[in-house]
Amino acid sequence: MSTVNPHARSKEFDRAFETIARIKYAIGETVVGQDELRSRLIGALITDGHILLEGVPGLAKTLSIKALAEAIDARFQRIQFTPDLLPADLIGTEVFKPQDGTFEVRKGPVFANLILADEINRAPAKVQSALLETMQEKQVTIGEKTLRVPTPFFVMATQNPIEQEGTYPLPEAQIDRFIMKVRVDYPSPEIERQMLDLVTQESFQTDVRPPVATLEDILQIKKLLHTIYVDQRIRNYIVDLAWATRTPANYGLKMDRLIELGASPRASIALFLMARAEALFSGMTYVTPQNVKDVAMDVLRHRVMPTYEAEAQGLNSDALVSMILEGVQVP
Repeated sequence: MSTVNPHARSKEFDRAFETIARIKYAIGETVVGQDELRSRLIGALITDGHILLEGVPGLAKTLSIKALAEAIDARFQRIQFTPDLLPADLIGTEVFKPQDGTFEVRKGPVFANLILADEINRAPAKVQSALLETMQEKQVTIGEKTLRVPTPFFVMATQNPIEQEGTYPLPEAQIDRFIMKVRVDYPSPEIERQMLDLVTQESFQTDVRPPVATLEDILQIKKLLHTIYVDQRIRNYIVDLAWATRTPANYGLKMDRLIELGASPRASIALFLMARAEALFSGMTYVTPQNVKDVAMDVLRHRVMPTYEAEAQGLNSDALVSMILEGVQVP
């Protein structure tokens, strides 16, 4: 694996850091607040991951990913998941042409760079599986033709944590395919007042902001990400965090009766990739333990399943991950 001197910054690195700063600023001109969400969106995009976003309506989830698409001049598609949605509504289908007796492929909305899967738990399992297969394989099969989706390809799926009636919860094996599960909360009163100031501006709904980066810039940043240095002690720390969710007693944690299911090896890979992205956002060419800790909650919360005993004690997955972060020795 190629690495760089931890203390050296190349021109390519400085250019990537500046590009990310421009993208964040461009999103911030449209979306007030949600700084962490901005970083998570860009982080998942440059690590080839996908995000499961949980939050009540009205927290600028759609606006954030749409602003990101505009900032990098990417094609954006929003798909509203409903109980009557079919896999063909996502990936496309073959249409019969009576003129010459042949079938023509009509591509579905997944053939875009950035996809918003709105309320993914509203659609049946076969529709969810069609999207998740596309996320994993980066291709779809329509009839006898296999078609690649555009590059880069990023999915942000949302679900409402309040209304669970009539939903189809994602099984653990499918949730694990998301690199992060991000929870979005209400903004502070100060941020909400800034929103009121923004919407009163005449240009708020009419301005078309030019892109500040290109898809080629994103692809270059993805290549540069692999040069971020990760020391062997940091790698061991990442593996220790993952194993602590599976065998907590080995790390001096009395949590055996609190965790039903620990994190999969995908969690270690996700921590590794997102820690690199976090280091890049901080302007560093090497990963620190704090970079790992900063992303650990979003990477692990959907991969650690509490037992009934934990829930009876009022401990959810976030509380369990916090206990692991406090209990595992930091290098």
